[in-house]
Amino acid sequence: MDSTINRAQTESNAASKLFGTAMALTGYVCQILVPVIGLFLLLVLFKGKNIIPRHWPLIGLLPAVLLQHDRVLDLGFQVLERCGGTIFIRGLWFLNPGMLVTCVPADAHHVMSTNFWNFPKGSDFRMMFDAFGNGMFACDSEDWSFQRRIGRALCNHQAFQTLSVKAALDKVENGLIPVLEQASQKCLALDFQDLFQRFGLDASFALINGRDPNSLCLDLPDVPVASAMDEAGKAIFLRLLYPKYIWKLQRWLGMGSERILSAAKKTLYDFAADQLSFIRERSNMGTNLTEDGLDFLSAFINEDEAFQSPAGEKVLIDNILSFLLAGKDTTSAALSWFFWLVSLNPSVETKIIEELKAVVPAKGADKGHLFDAEELSKLVYLQAALCETLRLFPPIPLQTRTPLQPDILPSGSRIDPSMKIIFHAYAMGRMSSVWGKDCLEFKPERWVSEEGRIKHEPAYKFLSFSAGPRICLGKEVAFFQMKAVAAAIMHNYHFQVVEGHPVVPALSLFLHMKHGLMVKVKNKWA
Repeated sequence: MDSTINRAQTESNAASKLFGTAMALTGYVCQILVPVIGLFLLLVLFKGKNIIPRHWPLIGLLPAVLLQHDRVLDLGFQVLERCGGTIFIRGLWFLNPGMLVTCVPADAHHVMSTNFWNFPKGSDFRMMFDAFGNGMFACDSEDWSFQRRIGRALCNHQAFQTLSVKAALDKVENGLIPVLEQASQKCLALDFQDLFQRFGLDASFALINGRDPNSLCLDLPDVPVASAMDEAGKAIFLRLLYPKYIWKLQRWLGMGSERILSAAKKTLYDFAADQLSFIRERSNMGTNLTEDGLDFLSAFINEDEAFQSPAGEKVLIDNILSFLLAGKDTTSAALSWFFWLVSLNPSVETKIIEELKAVVPAKGADKGHLFDAEELSKLVYLQAALCETLRLFPPIPLQTRTPLQPDILPSGSRIDPSMKIIFHAYAMGRMSSVWGKDCLEFKPERWVSEEGRIKHEPAYKFLSFSAGPRICLGKEVAFFQMKAVAAAIMHNYHFQVVEGHPVVPALSLFLHMKHGLMVKVKNKWA
């Protein structure tokens, strides 16, 4: 009898504790949601007024993000322009001391080049970007130096360069063109952004392990790993904007964007592990080289026997995700904005088409033509138009660093290890103090020298490929892919953005279009 009573009392106490915990958690969540909702309604009254968003206690920039979520980057640009290129967003001392947002090129040069080793990406960055592991994109110090050395050697290897050229040209001819031709014949509208993402995915896989997933084909099948990358990119961008404790609470509760991110992480990891397994099997058969050249994973596996260990497996999986992240989304974002900008600027379109015609052999001037590597290298104005697109719409609009030691930036801003530095590449490309009074114009001519060559601009002024020791190793590969795609479409097809289609940036790690880019195409030579 006594034991039954004691057991009942124990169960009652446990239930009380559980109820108390639930009520406390509910109260905590309400303390967050009530001011958020209140401030949101308050800010609605000021919608349309040009106000600088406030970093509120506990909830940070969340009200501004909720109110103007479709123009967060433009809002940042307006604020930075008004504040001289830098702004300090203060947080509560016991939660987040604050962050410095800057679009001053001298600051970028100081942090990314001159004092590179004092400004790693940091542990907070790796925590926010955990969906893509600790590959070259996220790691620091010795890990980064080792992986960077392998990556640089690979990109300079003739076999890899051969593979990258062949992969891009093959995908244009056997993937992109058939889809465009079908749409032309059936008068169908295509989502160019989706096509370019599929192109980037397939071309990246050819470089990662030498096999093509064939996502860019007539059926346009669902690609779970591509969807997972998109969902992860959106969730990571929200982590950058929200106070840390909010997204950590979401992760703990398994709700909101964090629940979606958790599922995306599993999809990405399982997929990368499958790719690695394929390479291992090929390696055991004694064939680490693809038919056309050296691929990314073979280079890493051959470099160091340490990758045979379980820890090495994790490094390889992380780098598969890093490489895929860089290859799939950067070129696709740039190409999407390129075609949208060209559609708004007929004079630029005319100049590009004239340049393409001048490169085509005389015997093929009146029919369809796909450009080879030598012909693509001659397209200066096309590359200038792509550079201009990247200036206005950098694929990665925000980049972060964390100081190890206190410092003073060239802009005069004092920073310390408790702070985060955010480089607003989107704003930097639109600052009149950096690019002149015509900075908001789409003007490829600014990239062409008097000698008719591409004009060099310092990387810290043009952050689309980052700057300093971390500058993108795949820059030349990216330009080649973009030129191959753009030349093939513009020489062979008339294209027109569907009337009334909304074009706005998505709230994501990469500067995608929220609604894609719906376009109709018509074969010029049919």
